[in-house]
Amino acid sequence: MSLAIRPESSADLAAIREVTRAAFVNAAHASHTEHLIVDALRQAGALSLSLVAETGDNIIGHVAVSPITISDGAAGWFGLGPVSVLPAYQGHGVGSLLVQEALTVLRQRAAAGCVVLGEPSFYSRFGFKREASLVLPGVPPEYFQAACLDGSLPHGEVCYHQAFDAAGE
Repeated sequence: MSLAIRPESSADLAAIREVTRAAFVNAAHASHTEHLIVDALRQAGALSLSLVAETGDNIIGHVAVSPITISDGAAGWFGLGPVSVLPAYQGHGVGSLLVQEALTVLRQRAAAGCVVLGEPSFYSRFGFKREASLVLPGVPPEYFQAACLDGSLPHGEVCYHQAFDAAGE
């Protein structure tokens, strides 16, 4: 499979929405509003990075990155996700390539760090780990992980953009 990772274009929006919806439709720990979250981030101008995975002319994956706030005032931190891959392509490395490229771009942009809410066994391979100094209220702490990109780890409560409160249709 020939796969390209590239920034989204305006022509990709419907495909991104469908990929994101399909990726989470059967996910047990999903809000099932992930496609709405991506739309709301974009509409709010809070989609800092939006990459697609494409094979041929088909978009089969997407990753969103948005700014977060930390109660200690630390700047330059971002939230990774949703990471979406069409079910037929899950388990084939597409999500890994999207995460790797998103982190590469964040490093190029001199981001301080990135957090993710997700499966520790998947995200740990990219340098994410549980950091007791960063807390996302209301979630099991082992699923909230951080990757420090500049060497300084902040301390405090993390807050994602309000787009993550997007409600169902």
